[in-house]
Amino acid sequence: MLPGMADPILDFVVTRLQAQADPERAPAMAAYMKTDMPFFGVAAAPRRKVGSAAVKAFRPTDRADYEAKVRALWGHTHRETKYVAVQFAAQKRWIDVASLPLYRQLVVEGAWWDFVDEVAARLVGGALANAPAAVFPVLDRWIDDDVMWLRRTAILAQLKMKERTDAERLFRYCRARMHETEFFVRKAIGWALRQYAYVDPDAVRAFVDAEKGNLSGLTYREATKHL
Repeated sequence: MLPGMADPILDFVVTRLQAQADPERAPAMAAYMKTDMPFFGVAAAPRRKVGSAAVKAFRPTDRADYEAKVRALWGHTHRETKYVAVQFAAQKRWIDVASLPLYRQLVVEGAWWDFVDEVAARLVGGALANAPAAVFPVLDRWIDDDVMWLRRTAILAQLKMKERTDAERLFRYCRARMHETEFFVRKAIGWALRQYAYVDPDAVRAFVDAEKGNLSGLTYREATKHL
């Protein structure tokens, strides 16, 4: 790469996003996300097509290459490029415990639900499904981390686990954080319980009944929405 030139994958993605940019739409997108980060104004469907094209055109050769490409996209100024970074990161071959430091970076720096929830359920959750014995000890630390978004990630990491959910750990994480007043933690607890209720409604009902006095109204409503 010559000095001053963009990273090839970054140039590829940004050029295509710019070609579909709608400057009139961008302010509304930023307002919805409550962010000062700039948007191109590209809707989700065409943006995902750009991400899919990037995955096909820039297959990582090894883990270092995978992480470098994700970080190249993640480091860009515009939010859609960062969304593509998360989409690019979701390649099954590389979703494992060794990628957790990268995913932690995305959570800590993303620090908002649109980034964190996708990383939690799809990337961290994918690594968890592949190697629970290796990933759960990391989540056991994250559930008590000072960074609220890591606590939310630990709670949401089992969203897609279904029958493979470690129910004891899920309920333990919920108990550990149910005293919090933070909206995004309360919401995460309710969401995680609601999702597990599709698998074992009796267990979730027993939990919320036992802890009703300790759960926020938001958490309780979310958890029992489909019970």
